[in-house]
Amino acid sequence: MQYRNDRNGSPLSLLGFGCMRFERTGGPGGGRIDYPKAEAQIMRAIDLGVNYFDTAYIYPGSEGLLGEVLESNHARDRVNIATKLPQYLIRSSAAIERYFQEELRRLRTDRVDYYLMHMLTDVVAWQKLERLRIREWIERKKASGEIRNIGFSFHGNTQMFLKVLDAYDWDFCQIQYNYMDENSQAGRTGLLAAAKRGIPVIIMEPLRGGKLVNLLPREARDLIARDAHGWSPAELALRWLYSQPQVTCVLSGMNSIPMVEENCRVASEATVGCVSDADLRLIDQVKEIVNERMRIGCTGCGYCMPCPKGVDIPSAFRCWNEMYTEGKAVGRKEYWQVVSLRKEPAFATQCVRCGKCEAHCPQHLPIRDALPQADRDLRPPHYRAAGAVARRFALG
Repeated sequence: MQYRNDRNGSPLSLLGFGCMRFERTGGPGGGRIDYPKAEAQIMRAIDLGVNYFDTAYIYPGSEGLLGEVLESNHARDRVNIATKLPQYLIRSSAAIERYFQEELRRLRTDRVDYYLMHMLTDVVAWQKLERLRIREWIERKKASGEIRNIGFSFHGNTQMFLKVLDAYDWDFCQIQYNYMDENSQAGRTGLLAAAKRGIPVIIMEPLRGGKLVNLLPREARDLIARDAHGWSPAELALRWLYSQPQVTCVLSGMNSIPMVEENCRVASEATVGCVSDADLRLIDQVKEIVNERMRIGCTGCGYCMPCPKGVDIPSAFRCWNEMYTEGKAVGRKEYWQVVSLRKEPAFATQCVRCGKCEAHCPQHLPIRDALPQADRDLRPPHYRAAGAVARRFALG
């Protein structure tokens, strides 16, 4: 494992473990985190040199799982814990402390190594916290050792990122960044601006929630497979990031031992400048193919959930994209399996346009307008009729 230093000279593993996508006993979006599998993955990553673990208050079960694994394996002092203040839930100064103490209890620790203001989209959210005396609170927590580094995670445009960056003396920041998002959200402009200020940058969504692997059009996958390097789509995307010296740590939502081992291998081999001009031309070709096929830029993060009316928004958009990257039959079959045959309906037609999902979407997607389009594609009339019969037969 290779390491790059934080602002204080402490080494952070080039690969970080994103703790939002652990496998669940009830399948994606349901049930509890599969503890034995998650524990094995976390401990394997630690043994391979990963020392940065990222979670958040609103990731269901994630903080508690991470705390339990680290405590039971006596591994707390081998890693850095990063978690986040749910600033969008804060209404008072007392609430800041209350949420923080709850996170410490979940994580079974007396300190958070990297604490983020979660999902800032504009500087107004930070200014609200300032009115609640967040600066003084941070100073007290740093003085007591309960927080070692303070930062923020960001979903918004480049101009707003620069304003947030200048609003406080941050120790680090976290941005969505991958070869498809090079010029969106904080983007490369934001990455360079943070680096110029000496602020380490943690990367989230390096594979766009797996879309740059699982949902690449076949034409793009074949293009990568024919390349002389023999890199997988994931390795190509990760090397593109590691090649840039301004990137401090790249988070990956790993949920299998092979994935952990493969990603650790790449993070041990990739160096600054490891991506050549020929590799960049290959990536440009892949981007062109993806942009031609993708219907909506959903990363499957789940921030839009739960829907008050039960719509499975991430699954609808994932299957919709699959129709145009893998083929119509593939996307419709997947939608049939993960949505149509549920006991509780989760169809896009249940949307009442309340807007709750859009208020929380980091990608600022037009979810209310896109859902009806997705449903029309995924469930044409003959599929609806067959689906109704199948539901009655299968679910009783």
